[in-house]
Amino acid sequence: MQDSPDSSHGFRVCQRVHSSGDSRRIGTVNYVGPVEGYSGTWVGVDWDNGEGKHDGSINGVRYFHAKSERSGSLVRAPNLSQGISLLEALEKRYRSKSTNDEEDEMYVLSTSNNRVSVQLVGKDKIQDKLSRFEELTNASLAYMGVSFPGIPYQINTTVPNMKELDLTGNLLSDWKDVGKICGQLPALQALNLSNNLMSPYKSELPPLESIRILVLNNTGADWEQVELLRQSLTAIEELHLIGNNISRVLVHFVFGSLFLLNILTAPMSSSFVQGFNSLRLLNLDDNCIAEWDEVMKLSQLRCLEQLYLNKNCLNSILYPDNGQQDELEATSYKPFQNLHCLLLGDNDIGDLVSVDSLNLFPNLVETRLSENPIADSTSGGVPRFVLIARLAKIKVFNGSEVTPRERKDSEIRYVRLVISRLHANAEEIKQHPRFSELKSLYGIEDERPSTGASGPQTIGSGFLSITLKCVGASMGEKQPLTKKLPATATVGKLKFLCESFFKLKSLKLKLFLQEEGCPLPVLLDNDTSSLMDLGIGNESIILVDEES
Repeated sequence: MQDSPDSSHGFRVCQRVHSSGDSRRIGTVNYVGPVEGYSGTWVGVDWDNGEGKHDGSINGVRYFHAKSERSGSLVRAPNLSQGISLLEALEKRYRSKSTNDEEDEMYVLSTSNNRVSVQLVGKDKIQDKLSRFEELTNASLAYMGVSFPGIPYQINTTVPNMKELDLTGNLLSDWKDVGKICGQLPALQALNLSNNLMSPYKSELPPLESIRILVLNNTGADWEQVELLRQSLTAIEELHLIGNNISRVLVHFVFGSLFLLNILTAPMSSSFVQGFNSLRLLNLDDNCIAEWDEVMKLSQLRCLEQLYLNKNCLNSILYPDNGQQDELEATSYKPFQNLHCLLLGDNDIGDLVSVDSLNLFPNLVETRLSENPIADSTSGGVPRFVLIARLAKIKVFNGSEVTPRERKDSEIRYVRLVISRLHANAEEIKQHPRFSELKSLYGIEDERPSTGASGPQTIGSGFLSITLKCVGASMGEKQPLTKKLPATATVGKLKFLCESFFKLKSLKLKLFLQEEGCPLPVLLDNDTSSLMDLGIGNESIILVDEES
């Protein structure tokens, strides 16, 4: 507890506050009243960052329930701030003079570790321009302690041309206040409310016809809240909902003014999110969506071009076949018709059937599968070249461009890899939908192939041009060597040859394949695998390193 003289408080339960002198230390009031053994009124706060002193109880007496064992505090009212108005924050941010402390913070360290003051050239001109509120179009008021709009109708006359407003990390919690702010800024197109803990939306908001971009990251807004907001966001193009613990996409059916929440009565496959007729980008990163059926509820958003689902709990992808599209026949609109970017990094996808499903999306050209089990080749997943070969239309994969050369090399390596496996198990061909197509495209025969010159290649002419580069710290500077090697050469045999080529008899070697588009080379750790078994193609680069 923090002791100080009592004063009139005016705090209420559920109010958002920040610590006096630190607008980034934000919490929620959970108790206002006396504390046994102490005089006066105390305020119980549950801090967002979890850095308190207890769980809401002192000396065996519970005053409130904090979200964790150490996130609660009991403090005196003067040690807390209830925030300021939007207009006050604008004045403070753009018209107040720099304090001595702020001036002292502008410095660089000299070679002797002494502070050298830095003067911002043109600072006065910039400050003068920003202080002319009637010309201000963009404002950042992040962590300024904004808790309410201010005097009615004064916002519009003060900043009439505001187009972008960042209110990240403030004390706003009531959607009515957000409605009042937006209602007074008719030119406002982009609004960022991230890290404001918003209360459930209950009352009707005015139409927010100008809002194109709305950021609600870490606000606690679930999909039910989004559905209720939909009626006001008539022109929304980008909606960001990162970190809101969303696990289900709850759909409202609208009959006149009556909303019927479809939670239990309708089957999951029969309900789709409607409206949002201008929505192009939906960001649902870092949530808790585990079932692909929930994602399919978004499949009828006709303008949706980008869908971000990184850091969720998805373990499969399923694009509906013709039999599953009966519900959509009336609309003649294919699921995710205009989606060109689907990001699925850091989920739990571990099967190639899910990867192949991405080929069924009509216009998908960019995807991310990194940090999924299927993409971790060191733990049973498959390497990048296999994924690229299976994904016929993808042009950007895991954030990097798939060049025409990388695609060709990947597809040839993939075909050769499959052929090598078919000798052991002819049934495996069923697991490779693109194999026959690619085999015909590149004219690769059924025998164990190589890809030197154009035209069909067999093992009779099966030599690969491989460039070997020494990268070991103790190997010294050695010129790269390009050698013609049989496609049947094993990793172990290649290590032996490298010892001879580079005179490295005293070193234990390890080899890496350097692949285009991969940030890190791939370790060739199975000495019995052949170059062909690994899908290594003509003109590949292999790095020669030493065991540490």
